Amino acid sequence: MPNITVELLSGRTLDQRREFVAAVTDSAIAILGAKRESVRIVFTEIEKTDVANGGTLAADL
Repeated sequence: MPNITVELLSGRTLDQRREFVAAVTDSAIAILGAKRESVRIVFTEIEKTDVANGGTLAADL
């Protein structure tokens, strides 16, 4: 059973999440041979003030 955890900055729409989970699920089925009902995807939202890249907060970009 693939358990896929996705961290992303908050602000994605429900439609974007739907499209993402459909594509990732299809890929897990095709590449890993997983059964559709066994693919589990969990989103963890992080705020732009909680993450930095290259020494700069995402909120400051």
